[in-house]
Amino acid sequence: MNKDTEIDMKEVELNELDPEKQPMTGDGQAAGGEKNGSVKLKVPEDEVTFTGLSKEELMKVAGTPGWVRTRWVLLVLFWLGWVGMLAGAIVIIVQAPPCKPIPKMNWWNEGPLYQISDLEAFSEGLKGVEAKLDEINKLKVKGLVLGPLHTVQEDQPNTLNLQQIDPTQGNQDALVAVLEKAHKKGISVVLDLTPNYRGASPWFTAGDVDDVMDKVKAAAEHWLNLGVDGIRVSDLTVATNSLDWSKLREAVQGNRTDNTKSRALMGVVEGVSPAEVSQLINTTGVDLVLSDLLSSKKEGKGRIMAMDALQSQQRSLGWGLGAAQQDQLSKQAATPALIRLYQLLLFTMPGTPVFTYGDEIGLQAVGAESPKMVWDIEKKPAEGEAVNETAEAQREERVAVKTWFKTLSDLRGKERSLLHGDYYPLSSSTSSLSFLRVWDQSERFLTAVNWGASAETLQFKLAPTEGLELPERAKVKLSTDKAQEVDSVVELDKITLAPGQAVLLHFPYAG
Repeated sequence: MNKDTEIDMKEVELNELDPEKQPMTGDGQAAGGEKNGSVKLKVPEDEVTFTGLSKEELMKVAGTPGWVRTRWVLLVLFWLGWVGMLAGAIVIIVQAPPCKPIPKMNWWNEGPLYQISDLEAFSEGLKGVEAKLDEINKLKVKGLVLGPLHTVQEDQPNTLNLQQIDPTQGNQDALVAVLEKAHKKGISVVLDLTPNYRGASPWFTAGDVDDVMDKVKAAAEHWLNLGVDGIRVSDLTVATNSLDWSKLREAVQGNRTDNTKSRALMGVVEGVSPAEVSQLINTTGVDLVLSDLLSSKKEGKGRIMAMDALQSQQRSLGWGLGAAQQDQLSKQAATPALIRLYQLLLFTMPGTPVFTYGDEIGLQAVGAESPKMVWDIEKKPAEGEAVNETAEAQREERVAVKTWFKTLSDLRGKERSLLHGDYYPLSSSTSSLSFLRVWDQSERFLTAVNWGASAETLQFKLAPTEGLELPERAKVKLSTDKAQEVDSVVELDKITLAPGQAVLLHFPYAG
């Protein structure tokens, strides 16, 4: 075999053994056609793969002086850093001002009370009350005050039966149904046992008081055993002069322990001074006194002086505007703007706000009879239905008042300064007043209202002895003036309120 033949044979063997080195055709297949070019790769003959150090090799390296020193340095730095962070945390805790302990609160201190004196006008008796509890619950009320429901003829003590429900209001089974459903929703129920509620004097004549008190005590025990959470009586000054007042107290308040829900003894007074209210709270053992001070004192200075005198007893104090007489707030506030103003005032004052049914929508009372409650105010006229513009405007206004009420009720339940905060008067005039509510390190709230017919400029001043300072500015939380936007900034050197305007301002704790 000649030399050329040997070369040709070697090329054939290479082509058969290494097709990847063949030129590629246009479709990517090796062929003997025209060459497109080729890439030559040089692969090292002795390629080494790194597999890391063995255990023995690692142990040898780890034991060298350099690595030992490095590990000790890192360990010392770690523990120094940990100790430093612990020391810093301790310093922060020690230097931080201590939190003020939360005062003991009962259920009647935690939210508004809602009175339904005429169940027939409210919703056709006790069954109607049960059906409307879902709506009542949306108002964030903590207690219902029902009645009086018992049977009695006007000024006739011999007809008094405090343990029998007037058939026009319902029956005992219906009351138990109300109690069970209310309790599931976290709402307590107080029963009004004012004896002669239809007559001239709540306790009949002076000579009847002791005998009637014995009946009230027996009835209280009966209804409390059925699940009622409290008893309300009118004309507390007369009731507490009875020799048997302590027996009623024992029936309602007896066997109180830390593990049981407290039952409330609630009394109503009219036409008495703040000092007399304070004395009743201190001497009679009553849990909650509802007065008519806001109704009887028409001027801002008188109202703020009443708050000054009673604010330290706020957990035993109820405030209302018409509530002491079981009247609607609209009797004192003729316009929707004033209704909103007084709602804001009641929800931010120190004490328990008490409302009568319908106050949440600005229900207007006409004459001496109880006004009939209006429901379904959220229901708009159907498309194509003829619309009475006056009626529709009234419906929209009621919706707006109810939304305002619910906002205030929710705010009071959440903010500690409003729920049980300290009270500081700022300024007052014939038709205006303002005050500050403060609790420890919580958000502060400033209430300013003007129920007069002309604009008022208020200058907020704290007494030097209070140890507090107002900031230069605060933000608007709520305002009856629609042009005053929420969270807009207000200068606190002075503020001008339009006629019938109320505003709630807030600012943070500054240390």
